[in-house]
Amino acid sequence: MKRILIALGLTTILSSSAFAAKIGVSMDKFDDNFLTVLRNGISDYAKTQPGVSVQIEDAKDDVSKQLSQVQNFIANGVNAIIVNPVDTSATAAITHAAADAGIPLVYVNREPATSRSLAEGRLRRLQREGFRHAGNSGDLQAARRQGAILVIEGQLSNQAAVQRTADIHDVIKTDDCKGIKVIAEQTANWDRTQAQNLVTNWLSKGLQFDAIVSNNDEMAIGAIQALKAAGVDTKKAIVGGVDATQDALASLKNGDLKVTVFQDAAGQGKGAVDAALALAAGKTIDKKVYIPFQLVTPENMDKFAKKN
Repeated sequence: MKRILIALGLTTILSSSAFAAKIGVSMDKFDDNFLTVLRNGISDYAKTQPGVSVQIEDAKDDVSKQLSQVQNFIANGVNAIIVNPVDTSATAAITHAAADAGIPLVYVNREPATSRSLAEGRLRRLQREGFRHAGNSGDLQAARRQGAILVIEGQLSNQAAVQRTADIHDVIKTDDCKGIKVIAEQTANWDRTQAQNLVTNWLSKGLQFDAIVSNNDEMAIGAIQALKAAGVDTKKAIVGGVDATQDALASLKNGDLKVTVFQDAAGQGKGAVDAALALAAGKTIDKKVYIPFQLVTPENMDKFAKKN
């Protein structure tokens, strides 16, 4: 399978077997905008493949439930398994179960914490460009003078959240962002409501900041809602996210969200199915397949309409 580099949304491949006609899929949770697009991408693409069927289960953000689903897939004789991990630091049991059964296993969107993404440099560059763009539409010079940003993290058990936050810290150490510093960072577990409550709490404490950087769009939108409720002019505030969901694009259009990053959920779904089928057919493919990320701003947002 041809390697597709430059990306953060990722598919990690861990084993190999015979031709796959039946694929078991365990998703972290169904009630998430981005993961819904990813799940639909898997389902829709699988329908275009003759003789291929997928069984998609909701792990409901429960590590034990996800492991049980994988064990059931194995017992039911699936030809391949795709997993969007609940906890990227707790994937060993899943990996061992599939390996012991000789069934191909593909991790999609989130890689096990024992792996290290080859796309870290790409994300850091996009974040640096995001800071630069946000400065043009907001007041990055003020952010440089005051040096104050808030970081909203995803689930701390999730490798993507940990890596994105680490990349933010790497970016603000560069010359382009000299003077900027993180004055507070806390998890909102990828959730809009939790992010709104978190930012409301920060505001109530009187934190003075110049920008909010979120690990995903849902939390960025929650932050914007908190700012609006507090009477902050969100047209001037700098808030950035990741995913380029439809709600995020609407917020960009309104001038509230200043920047996001397109993470191709449907492309990841297609890539996961292709990888699973290739492995099940006994083919040798790259251990990691990356789906391209792109910076999204008000100027280019139209090309990403209806993608996520």
